[in-house]
Amino acid sequence: MGAVSQTWEWTFEHPPAAMWPLLADTARFNEAARLPKHQITEIAQPDGSVHYFGAARIGLFDIRWQEQPVNWVSEQWFEHTRLFRNGPLKVLIAELRMEPDGAGSRAYYTLRIEPANLLGRLMLGQMFSSTKATFSRLAREAAAFAAGERSQPFRFSAPRVSEDAKHRVDRMVAEIEATPNGHGLARRLADHLLTAQEVDLWRVRPLALAKVWNCPSRHAIELCLQAVRAGLLELRWDLLCPRCRVAKGWSGGLDHLPQGAHCSSCNIDYDRDFSRNVEASFRPAPTVRPLETGEYCLWGPMSVPHVKVQVLLQPGETRDLAASLPFGSYRFRTLEPGPEAEVDWRSGGMPALILEEGTATAGAPASAGMLRLANRAPRALTAIVEDRAWVADALTADRVTALQTFRDLFSDDVLRPGDEVAVGRVALLFSDLKGSTGLYQSIGDAAAYRLVRDHFAFMAKVIREHDGAIVKTIGDAVMAAFILPAQALGAAIDIQRQIAAFNRDSRVKSGAASPPIVIKLGLHAGPTIAVTLNDRLDYFGSTVNMAARLQAQSDGGDIVLSPDIAEDAAVAPMLTGLSLSQDRAAFKGFGQPIRFFRLRP
Repeated sequence: MGAVSQTWEWTFEHPPAAMWPLLADTARFNEAARLPKHQITEIAQPDGSVHYFGAARIGLFDIRWQEQPVNWVSEQWFEHTRLFRNGPLKVLIAELRMEPDGAGSRAYYTLRIEPANLLGRLMLGQMFSSTKATFSRLAREAAAFAAGERSQPFRFSAPRVSEDAKHRVDRMVAEIEATPNGHGLARRLADHLLTAQEVDLWRVRPLALAKVWNCPSRHAIELCLQAVRAGLLELRWDLLCPRCRVAKGWSGGLDHLPQGAHCSSCNIDYDRDFSRNVEASFRPAPTVRPLETGEYCLWGPMSVPHVKVQVLLQPGETRDLAASLPFGSYRFRTLEPGPEAEVDWRSGGMPALILEEGTATAGAPASAGMLRLANRAPRALTAIVEDRAWVADALTADRVTALQTFRDLFSDDVLRPGDEVAVGRVALLFSDLKGSTGLYQSIGDAAAYRLVRDHFAFMAKVIREHDGAIVKTIGDAVMAAFILPAQALGAAIDIQRQIAAFNRDSRVKSGAASPPIVIKLGLHAGPTIAVTLNDRLDYFGSTVNMAARLQAQSDGGDIVLSPDIAEDAAVAPMLTGLSLSQDRAAFKGFGQPIRFFRLRP
């Protein structure tokens, strides 16, 4: 029996860039279409590739099939093929193509089915009819969402919530909002958990919520952290595969974080790095909204949005494809385990992706708006062009552990003793009080202790406002961490600019003429390792030592910066108009004199 196909055409007022994320989100689309979930088995092959097999109960049949990786070019087309091993169908191919249409766009959805037997042939009419009705409805809803007429992309019937569960959630919302971390967002989070599609709840990402809700990222992160404490969410640490960026290992606490994981989809082993592939993610607590296991779609363009092109090439095949990709940094690789090539494309046509056995290289540029893919290997390979930027909505462990709220709420979530995890880059602030010995002598131990304690609270407030965290206090000194150098410098500048007001308030509060405190600050950024020291998450390495040595160079009232801070691209504009001088000194533990900058805000 031959294949039979039907094509449906939809027009939209919005361009492909607006409609593609909706129509190509195959997992969300399939869930909204009420297609059944299925289980996927991944079997590694001798050449390192992986075969994917699906199984699901569909109607009266237990259906099994081989899942072919989806082919696509972002914002233009995708093609999804299933090869059935039993049941009424032999082959099913779904294809979406999009093209500009004036200021809007036009989409063509084709369903091609090859029946396996007479029953399959008899089912075709009903399958095409139901697919047309359902998918056309979803296309209309996607258009309404793009126009801002819907709060969710597709109509979805969330599970019924019992009255008892509603009251329990209401109590959690009130508990969250009674803390400084609710930010008036707890009700919105609870409603999202109760009404959203499952695909939005498998991994609740605070940074994605912040974009949708148009609120500061820190507010969304603090909200989710507090929601864990209230029992609304669960926190887990995901170990993302560096290739497909899907979590293939996870733990409920840092003390059980795996040293590495194996990605069966990519057939590779990989290690962990707080800055790159350890993500803090959230999901509804089971008592709030239990989630079922299974897949709505293993492969799809929006399941891995960093992959802009994924196309299967037969041995010796060369394909020239229209691809309207923006200039930027890309990675060329294959879906199968193998080499990679980094491409920094800034002008002209995009370099070709040339695959050979054991190599992936950038070739001569193609014509404008085109991409050339060539497979010179003796076996079929799936060419991939991906954006090198890490997942924008992933809350990596280096970022969340450098937030004060995390350290306040999850002080016991630490690495197991003796464990250590690489951190690609962290900005550190060290502070100390100038002349603290004289302070204790002049006003007495009790008064000095209260002043130092108040100064810690002052420092914590400023550091938190700049998305940082106090790692520890050492005597009168503070060690704080930030994910970005600009955050660390912003906090340091505010500390020095606000310390005069702190001193005035302290004199009023004490009713005595206590001497003003003077703060010494040093900043440095670089790679380090995260460890557990004295039952707290801490940092260790030369970056920490350097930050401490820089603080020792401070005269008080100034800020001493390493070149890694001062020459950061985001820091440079902050230094405009400020008094900045350069110096050099010998530091204990460092062989050569160290260059640094002194800033007097």
